[in-house]
Amino acid sequence: MGLTSAMYTGLSGLNANQTRIETIGHNIANANTTAFKASRTLFQTQFSQTLSMGTPPSDTSGGTNPTQVGLGTLVGATQRNVSQGSVETTGVPSDLAIEGSGYFIVRDPAGRSYYTRDGAFSLNSDNQLVTMDGNRVQGFGVDANSAIVPGTLQNLEIPVGRLSIARATENVTMDGDLSAAEQIATQGSRHVSQALVGAGGSAATADTVLTDLRSAALPGTPLFADGDVITVRGATRGGREVAAQEFTVGTTGSTLGEFAAWLQTALGIQADPALAGDPSVTVADGALVIRSNAGVPNAIEIATADVTSSNTAAALPFQLSQTAEAVGSGVFTSFTVYDSLGNPLQVNAAFTLEDTPDTGPVWRYLLEAPGTDVTPATYATGTVSFDTAGNFVAATGNQLALDRTGTGAATPVTVTLDFSGVNGQSTKVSNVIMADQDGYPSGTLNSFAVGSDGTITGIFSNGLSRALGQVAVATFANEAGLVAETDNLYSAGPNSGPAAVVAPGTLGAGAIRGGALEMSNVDLSREFIGLITSSTGFQAAGRVISVANEMLDQLLMTLR
Repeated sequence: MGLTSAMYTGLSGLNANQTRIETIGHNIANANTTAFKASRTLFQTQFSQTLSMGTPPSDTSGGTNPTQVGLGTLVGATQRNVSQGSVETTGVPSDLAIEGSGYFIVRDPAGRSYYTRDGAFSLNSDNQLVTMDGNRVQGFGVDANSAIVPGTLQNLEIPVGRLSIARATENVTMDGDLSAAEQIATQGSRHVSQALVGAGGSAATADTVLTDLRSAALPGTPLFADGDVITVRGATRGGREVAAQEFTVGTTGSTLGEFAAWLQTALGIQADPALAGDPSVTVADGALVIRSNAGVPNAIEIATADVTSSNTAAALPFQLSQTAEAVGSGVFTSFTVYDSLGNPLQVNAAFTLEDTPDTGPVWRYLLEAPGTDVTPATYATGTVSFDTAGNFVAATGNQLALDRTGTGAATPVTVTLDFSGVNGQSTKVSNVIMADQDGYPSGTLNSFAVGSDGTITGIFSNGLSRALGQVAVATFANEAGLVAETDNLYSAGPNSGPAAVVAPGTLGAGAIRGGALEMSNVDLSREFIGLITSSTGFQAAGRVISVANEMLDQLLMTLR
C-alpha cells in the first residue's frame, strides 16, 4: 500500500505541474493580446494520512509530534492578475484604453452585456462604435443641446460625414464702450429735390400721381410713364453703401407719396416720433424731402445721379441737393446671426448718443437686417442706459425678430441682444462689437476625439465641437471574480459583485486614454522561470513514480 500511495502522490505532482504549465502556456500565447490579464496557478497540499496525533509533555516524556504522511498536492486556485498593463499610443481615435479600474461595457447581438479592457474599437456601417467581433460599445447619449444624459446605456454612434448641425441664434452678447464724451445726436442729414408740380401746375403733394408729376422748371414734360423703372443706386448711409433697389411706376406704387414711403424703406430710414430729427421721406412744399436718422452714423448721402429712371426723357427725375448735415457722433458695427438652417443673416447696428441726463448717459441704437428676394428687411430701435459711473443699467428694444417666411427655416428668428458687458464711461473713442452669439452655421462632422472622462467630442466642418456621447465603464468590487469568456470578454461571476456603471474618472473608475490601447500585463521573464520550475517539478514527480515502480518490481522479484 505504501508504494502504491507513493505512485499516486507522484501522480498528483504531475497533474498539478501540468496545470501550471498550461496556465503559463496560456499567458505566453497571449503576451501580445490587447489588455490580456495573466493568471497564475497556486498549489495546496492534499490531506495527509495521520499515523499519530502526537502526545503532550508529561513528567516522564517531553511529548511527541504528530506523525503524518502527505498524499500529494492539488491545484488550489488559478488567480488572475488584474494589474494595469502598459499603454501604447496608436493615434487611432477609436482606440481606447482605461488607466485605472473599470471595464468597457459591450452588448452582443442577442442583447447580453459583457465587459472588456480591450479598447480596439472601430465604426461599423451604421457609424456605431463596435468591438472587433461586432459587439456594440455602450455609453451615455446626449440631449438636443449636446449635454450628456447619464443613467441610461445605449449604443454609441459617431456619424462621421453624415451628421450635420445648425442652430438659430437666440442670444447675442455685445461688448465694448459707448463713450459719454460723444456729441449728442440731434438731427440727421437733409436732402431736398427741385420744386415739383402736378399736371395742372399746382405744387405736388403726396397724392400726386407719378405719371402727372413734373419738374416746376419744365411743367410740360411728365417725369414718368406707367411701367417706368426708378433705380436707386450709389446712395450711402453713414458712409456705407445702400443696396440698389428698383421701383416700378404703376406696379410698386402710383403716387408720389407711395414712392416717398418706398424710398424711405430703401434708404433704411427708421421713422418714429420718439426719434430725434424727424427722420422720414416726405412731400413738403411741393418737394421731396429726405431726412435721415440723427447722427453721423445714420447720415444719408444721395446725389441726383443716384436716382435714375428708364424714361429717357427724364433720366434723372429728381435734382437733389443737401440742405443740412447730420449732427451727433456715434459708432457703427455689424455682426452675423443664423437661422435654424444655418443661413447667415447680417445685422447692422448704428449707435448714437441720445441724451446725458443726471441719471447717466442714454444711447440710441438702430438695428437693420437687410432683406432678400424672399424676406423683407427688418428694422428695430432701442436704447442703452448707463448710470453716472458708466455701468450698464438697462436696455430697451433689444429683441430683433427676423422674418424667414419662404426660406424653409423656422420663422421668425428672435434674437435678444445683451448689452450688460458694454461700458458707458467717457473713453477716447466708442467701439462696440459682438462678443458672442449662440447660433452656428451648418457643419458636417469631420472627426472626433475621446476625452479622459469618456466624452466623445465631434469636430465639425464649421469649426464647432459638440459632445456626441460618453463612454461608460463598469467597476466591480472583486475584479478577479469575473468569468473570462472568449474574445477578450468577461462576464459577471458569483464572486465579482454586480457591475457599477459610472462615468470614467468617477467613483473609483479609471480615466480614458483616447488613441491608445492597453497592452498585456504578461511578464515573460517570470513566465520562463515558471516554465523551468514547473518542468523540474513535473520531472521530479515522474521520478517518484518510476522509483516506486522499481521498488515494486524488486519486491515482486523477492517474492518469486
